[in-house]
Amino acid sequence: MTDYRAYITIESGKRSGKACVRGMRITVLDVLGYLAAGMSHDDIIEDFPELTKNDILACLAYAADAEKKYIIAAA
Repeated sequence: MTDYRAYITIESGKRSGKACVRGMRITVLDVLGYLAAGMSHDDIIEDFPELTKNDILACLAYAADAEKKYIIAAA
């Protein structure tokens, strides 16, 4: 997986400034919700063919990094 920052964008006028996948209106939170609901990577791509497996991995990497930052800030 390359750096998630190549895949995740944040634009103030798009989806209320939430982290999105490659400037699309699909948020990291959307993708994480699909995964949490039990959808596989292939299921998500079937429903959203504009997404790639690297997009999904980037969402996971973004979430992991955000969690790491949260834990460090709370310490």
